[in-house]
Amino acid sequence: MPNTETIAVVRGEAEIHPRIAHLFTTAKTEISCAANDLHTWGIRTGSVQGPQSLAPRIAEGLVVRKLYRSGILLDPLCARYANAVQSAGGDVRITPDELNETIVIDGRIAILAGDLSHGVRSYSVVTVPEVVQGVSSLYAAAWRSATPLSTWDRRVAELREMAPRILEVLASGCKDETAARTLGLSVRTYRRRVAELMAALGAGSRFQAGVKARELGLI
Repeated sequence: MPNTETIAVVRGEAEIHPRIAHLFTTAKTEISCAANDLHTWGIRTGSVQGPQSLAPRIAEGLVVRKLYRSGILLDPLCARYANAVQSAGGDVRITPDELNETIVIDGRIAILAGDLSHGVRSYSVVTVPEVVQGVSSLYAAAWRSATPLSTWDRRVAELREMAPRILEVLASGCKDETAARTLGLSVRTYRRRVAELMAALGAGSRFQAGVKARELGLI
């Protein structure tokens, strides 16, 4: 009997979505997804179906888990999407940590997102049981250490409204005193908000916060 266990590499959304679309419609028990932002799996570009399309199947017992980095909650559109997944019956958790961007379907297929190269991302579609099991174990560990969406969303709701303005004054390079005055805050409050923003973005410095904000499309 021929071995049908494979690792196939494809490049770009134009290749990956036609190849995996049927896997979502035929999933029987579980769809688990991890992403650092909503660009990875084409959600921002509309390449995948909205969460409401899964609602009937979730009601029938399909488990849908979404794990995202906390930075996405600073974008109102991304925050609405995450909440829509939860409203449809999915389970959403948030982590400040960098994620291995992955989709696992029924514990038998894993899809791994690679790095961008010349603006194009590569994806590996894996059906080798040992590899899928390893990916599933890593996902489970990240899931256990993550926080429910509702907790994070409450935490960043006010910050989400201020984030664009804070990022703008950070990018200007002005002193904290000037930035605080521009935003109508005390210097102490401004610095606290910057620290909260950096934490939400998973950034270790103000410069890194700007880089990550650009990656997320916040500026």
